[in-house]
Amino acid sequence: MATVTFDKATRIYPGTERPAVDSLDLHIEDGEFLVLVGPSGCGKSTSLRMLAGLEDVNSGRILIGDREVTDVQPKDRDIAMVFQNYALYPHMTVADNMGFALKIAGVPKADIRKRVEETAKMLDLTEYLDRRPKALSGGQRQRVAMGRAIVRQPQVFLMDEPLSNLDAKLRVQTRSQIASLTRRLGVTTVYVTHDQTEAMTMGDRIAVLKDGILQQVGDPRDLYDRPNNVFVAGFIGSPAMNIGSFQVVEGGAQLANTRIPLAREVLSKIVPEDRGHVTVGFRPEALDVVSQATEGAIPIKVVLVEELGADALAYGELVMGGAAAREIHSGAGEAQIIVRVDPRTPPRKGDTIWVAIRHGELHAFAASTGERLN
Repeated sequence: MATVTFDKATRIYPGTERPAVDSLDLHIEDGEFLVLVGPSGCGKSTSLRMLAGLEDVNSGRILIGDREVTDVQPKDRDIAMVFQNYALYPHMTVADNMGFALKIAGVPKADIRKRVEETAKMLDLTEYLDRRPKALSGGQRQRVAMGRAIVRQPQVFLMDEPLSNLDAKLRVQTRSQIASLTRRLGVTTVYVTHDQTEAMTMGDRIAVLKDGILQQVGDPRDLYDRPNNVFVAGFIGSPAMNIGSFQVVEGGAQLANTRIPLAREVLSKIVPEDRGHVTVGFRPEALDVVSQATEGAIPIKVVLVEELGADALAYGELVMGGAAAREIHSGAGEAQIIVRVDPRTPPRKGDTIWVAIRHGELHAFAASTGERLN
């Protein structure tokens, strides 16, 4: 087992000026499960491929343990990779697919069989060892791909969106299997996904990338409770945070006909570049439905209610919000606010509800830079 270190690692593809990955500084502990997450094109798969040796590093370096591997061939890095498309040999049985890398490495047949059988038992694949991939379901094929990586007993597992081809139910089941299995094996794992729900449920720590630049790294609760900037705040959390830029008035921010109080430390950090505005964020679950007479109550006209059984979400627009109503956005799109409501007594479409931001659960960011203020 080993640590992994990206030391100002940069990748610039030929014919482009902007780096796909820009000076990535990231240290992954021995045995840690780290998730690289971000939107398409943010550099997460490129980072993984740099670690695997499939992409050149234009500057900086990469270490596995104390050994620099920046210029080492992929086969000599002692890593195993699991891909999105399984990449199984269709003419081979499950057992042969899992043991193929060991066969190429010259491992004795008896040792290969032993390691394949042990891994198959771990992955509930024992009864499928003599089948070919076409006779397996998508989830079983993905477990075979996992097994092929596990039998090699590498220092580092690399996983590039391995659940993307699975249906929703199987994805939930398989992600819990992967998370528990890698922790049991104690192998350092770098996992790439664009799905922040996967990131939150699987990772010991999460690294958020945007445009090739590392935005924040921390455990799931850190990123949820204290996002460093507007991008992380809007990306982490399902449903997404409600975020808007509002005018600063005496002691707070003007949201529709309501003044949202802001702490003195926030107001003191507002600079001329912010042009008298502050970006405010609040999560759907940080809003309480209150009476109209409550101080700081925000009126919202409900346009859609999603009833999810144990949960319910109301989507709405600011009443009499004017320009402020158009500024706010959430996972539902522009000019909409999401509120988590009581599933037993949800509002109806067309109703007006009043909500208040729970004390201590408001996030404030600089309007000019998007950086966190509180």
